[in-house]
Amino acid sequence: MPQVFTRGVQLMLLATFSLSLLQSMIKELDELHTFEIFFFRGLITALICLTILKRNKVSVWGKPSNRKWLILRAIAGIFSTCIFYFTLKWMPFGAAVSLKYLSPVFAAIFAVFILKEPLRWPQMLFFALALGGVALLKGYDIRIETMALILSLLAAVVGGLAFIFIRRIGSGEHPLVIVMYYLGLTTISMGLLMIPFWRWPTWEESLLLLAIGLTGFIGQYLMTQAMQAEAVSRIAPLKYLEVVYALLIGLVWFGETYVMWSFFGIMLIMTAMVLNVFYTKNRK
Repeated sequence: MPQVFTRGVQLMLLATFSLSLLQSMIKELDELHTFEIFFFRGLITALICLTILKRNKVSVWGKPSNRKWLILRAIAGIFSTCIFYFTLKWMPFGAAVSLKYLSPVFAAIFAVFILKEPLRWPQMLFFALALGGVALLKGYDIRIETMALILSLLAAVVGGLAFIFIRRIGSGEHPLVIVMYYLGLTTISMGLLMIPFWRWPTWEESLLLLAIGLTGFIGQYLMTQAMQAEAVSRIAPLKYLEVVYALLIGLVWFGETYVMWSFFGIMLIMTAMVLNVFYTKNRK
C-alpha cells in the first residue's frame, strides 16, 4: 500500500499553511497601508533570497536572454499581488483567497494566443464551473462589493500573465533568480509608493511585518522543495488547501461565516481548478 503522507505531501501541507498564515497576518494589519506592508514583505524575503543566491554563487541578474521576461514577470506579479493584498482588507478572508485561484483560468486563455497552446473542451467546462462559483459567491454574499470583485478578477487576470511569463523564461533559470527579480522590484516600487502613506509601525505591527517576511520565504521555500521531492501531478492540487485553511482561519481568527450558497460557490471554484490540474497533467 503506497504511503499517503510522503515527504513531498508533508512539505506541501506545511507550505500551504505557511502561506495562509501569511495572508491572515496581512489582513490583521488593517491599519497599516498596503504599500507599506508589501514593502516590508518584499524587503525581508529579498534579503533572505539574496543571501542564499550569494552563498550558492548564483548571479542575481539571470541570463541576458531572459531579463526582459524576468522584468515582465516581476511587474505582473507585483500588480497582481498588490491588488490581492487590498482585497484581503475589503472582503471576507476565505472569499478573497478563493478568487485568487482563478489565475489558471486566464493563464490558459493567454496561453492560446501567446504560447499557441490549445484549450480543450473539458478545460472550458471547468472554467465555466469556476466562473459559476464566482457568480454564486457574489450573488449570495452581500459583504463582497462589486468593485472588490472586479479588482479580484483583475488580480487573477494579471496573475495569469505572470504564469505565462514564467513559462517563457523556462526551466533554465534558477527559481530564486525569478523570485529575486520579483522581490527586488517589489521593494523598490513599494518603497516609492508608500512614501505619502508612511507611518512608523508599532512594536506589535513590526513583529507582524517581520513574521510576514519570514513566513513568506518559508512558504515559498517549502513549496519549492515539495515540487522537487514528488511528482507535480500529485502535489499541485494540494496548493488549493490554502482555501480550506483560509476558511478555517477566517472562522476562528476573524469570526467570518458564509451562507450555504456562498460556501458552495467557493467549493465550486476550487473543484473546477483541481479538476483542471489533473486533466492537464494527464494529457501531458
